[in-house]
Amino acid sequence: MEDNLEVFTNYLKEVKHSAENTISSYLRDLKAFFRFLEKIGITDITQVNQTNVMAYVYELQQQQKASATIFRNLASLRTFFYFLIEEGKIQKNPVGQIDLPREERKTPKIMTMEQVELLLSQPCTKDARGMRDQAMLEVLYATGIRVSELIRLKVSDVNLAFSCIECHDGKKSRIIPIGTKAKEAVWEYLKKGRVQLVHYPEENALFLNYGGKQMTRQGFWKIVKAYAKQAGIGEEITPHILRHSFAAHLLENGADLRSVQQMLGHADITTTQIYTKIKETKLRNVYTHTHPRA
Repeated sequence: MEDNLEVFTNYLKEVKHSAENTISSYLRDLKAFFRFLEKIGITDITQVNQTNVMAYVYELQQQQKASATIFRNLASLRTFFYFLIEEGKIQKNPVGQIDLPREERKTPKIMTMEQVELLLSQPCTKDARGMRDQAMLEVLYATGIRVSELIRLKVSDVNLAFSCIECHDGKKSRIIPIGTKAKEAVWEYLKKGRVQLVHYPEENALFLNYGGKQMTRQGFWKIVKAYAKQAGIGEEITPHILRHSFAAHLLENGADLRSVQQMLGHADITTTQIYTKIKETKLRNVYTHTHPRA
C-alpha cells in the first residue's frame, strides 16, 4: 500500500501541482486509513470495499471526530481510489457510492478594522526586527496570502515600482497588488532592516530570522501572537485570521467576489463565497438595529 501512496504523492506534485499543505493533508488521511485496514487484516488495497470504508467512518464517529474531519477523510479516500482506477489498479471506487455529507463551513473569524489597525501599529520600527515584523504584517493584511506563501517570498518576488508581489503556491504563481502602507514598510525593511539580518550573501528569502535564514511558520505565528497580546486584543489572533479579515474587508468595501478569489488563490469560487456570509450577517445586524420597523 505504501508503494501506491508514493505514486499518488508524485501525481499530486507533478500533475496536479497541489500545494504542500494539501499533499500533507492527503497523506495524513490515507495513512490513518491504512492503519485501520491493517487492524482489520487487509494488506492489499485492491481488497478494500464499500463495507470497509463504512466501518472506517463508524470508527471515526466513535472517536468523536468532527463531521468536517470525516468529510475531509472521505474526500481524500475518494480522490485516491479514483487515481488508482486511472492507474488501472482497481476497477471500482469503494467510496464512489457513498454520499459525502455536506460539509458545514464555519463562518471564518475576522478582525474589526480597529483591531487590525491596533495590531499593525505594535512593531517598533527602530530596529531590524521591528521593521521586518511591520513589513510582514502589512504584506499579509494587504494581500491575504497564506503564511506558507508569505515566508517563501523571495526578494525578487517584490516589485515596488509596480506596487505588487509575485506569490508562489507550489508550481503556481499569481501577481497581487500591495497598498501604500505595505509598500512603504517593505521598502524600509529592505533598505535598513534586512541588511542587518542577512548573514549569507546568497540568501534570497525576503523575510529572515535572527539566524539569517528564511522565517518559519512557527516563528511568524509566535510574532503575531505576541503583538496581539501586546495590543491587548483579548481574542486569539492568528496569521490565518488576518487572511480572513483581508477578504472580508475587501468585500465589505465593494470588491467583487471573483477578484477576491484570484487574490486569495482559491481554485473554486465556492470557497471564497463563505466571506459573503459575513457581509450578509453584518447587513442583517445593521438592519435589525437601525430600521424603525425591524
